[in-house]
Amino acid sequence: MENLTNDYMKQQEAICRKNDSIALRLYEEYGVNRGLRDENGNGVLTGLTNISKIVSSKIVDGKKVSCDGELWYRGYRVEKLIQDLGKDQLGFEKIAYLLLMGELPDQKQEEEFKHYIGQYRILPTNFVRDVIMKAPTEDIMNSMTKSILTLASYDKNAKDISVSNSLRQCIQLISQMPLLAVYGYNAYIHYEKGASMFIHHPDPELSTAENLLMLMRPDQKYTKTEAKVLDTALLLHMEHGGGNNSTFTTRVVTSSGSDAYSTMAAAMSSLKGPKHGGANIKVMEMMEDIREHVRDFDDKEEIAAYLEKIINKEAFDKKGLVYGIGHAIYSLSDPRERIFKQYVEKLAAEKGREEDMRLYQNIEDLAPELIAKKRHIFKGVSPNVDFYSGFVYDMLGIPVELYTAMFATARIVGWSAHRIEELICTDKIIRPAYMSVMEEKE
Repeated sequence: MENLTNDYMKQQEAICRKNDSIALRLYEEYGVNRGLRDENGNGVLTGLTNISKIVSSKIVDGKKVSCDGELWYRGYRVEKLIQDLGKDQLGFEKIAYLLLMGELPDQKQEEEFKHYIGQYRILPTNFVRDVIMKAPTEDIMNSMTKSILTLASYDKNAKDISVSNSLRQCIQLISQMPLLAVYGYNAYIHYEKGASMFIHHPDPELSTAENLLMLMRPDQKYTKTEAKVLDTALLLHMEHGGGNNSTFTTRVVTSSGSDAYSTMAAAMSSLKGPKHGGANIKVMEMMEDIREHVRDFDDKEEIAAYLEKIINKEAFDKKGLVYGIGHAIYSLSDPRERIFKQYVEKLAAEKGREEDMRLYQNIEDLAPELIAKKRHIFKGVSPNVDFYSGFVYDMLGIPVELYTAMFATARIVGWSAHRIEELICTDKIIRPAYMSVMEEKE
């Protein structure tokens, strides 16, 4: 039966391809920017935001010139926010407040916000047993999305889209995301892989990064360096403008008048796509392939030779991409990667992974030049934050199945900020136009 079904669907696919194909010349003829990006790769302007800003170029003498990348949260440079936290302070909750409310909290506001985050970090009675442990899956993002939608059933005011209620729902979901991720993974490895299952209770006094590490580990132990590095990773993934796929999805669904749970479930579905949230997994797969084919991690000639094979579509997945190098917006540098790298180096030293760190550094040095030479890219290419994030998760013992879930645990803060801004500023459903090129038939 399965073979018959597959054969039938392949036949139908051929019919769909014949009838759904649209000539590329028509997009040019009607001035349609495919993917909502112009011919230079710049996003089509669809809205305004006060939440964040991305800078990759500046106007010098009337000309657009590439510059070192900048990322701003609510008027503050991200590197300055992280610098002001100091060596030991964890800042997830403080910066979440900034993104949500639009201003840095004073000490009293920060303590109150942390208190609410801690109190909301709990799931309804028997939710883990009745929801998360039912139909466990390797796809943790799907598991989390199912849980988010089900949480609406426990909320008496689920459909209330007032700003105050939406804020409450968003803060509650931000608090619960670590539980949904870790418990979903633990259910999967127990029921599908035969491993032992442990369900630790969260500690309301601990930060988001500390709770994540504690919940994931059988012995619940972690170091200060581990917590600081994970906290920094979460801060850098929290928000990245309104135009990225999942954040735009958030605004589109919010504009329809839908509730917070449905909105965040839609954003989760967008983020899980490999073109959006799965980049760090591809970096890890590529790095494993490089380790298998490069004998000396300090031999730049040997590394360059294999990178050229990857670029020439002769090695790894034969798509010609060096994953983690290059970004749709940044050219000279990704500010998140520059900030993150110093923490990665510190963690690599603590974990005895200096040799791996040297391999990453050599690829970072070599790949941009090799790519630019092959592709004739004039805007420049540089490492992005995903180049190192998978390496960090690996050193922290975070399983690959949770990589995109870590991204979601951070990015839900940005989604929440954009949902609130959409509710306050725009009372109009987002409805772009599609021109029909359909042939009329009798």
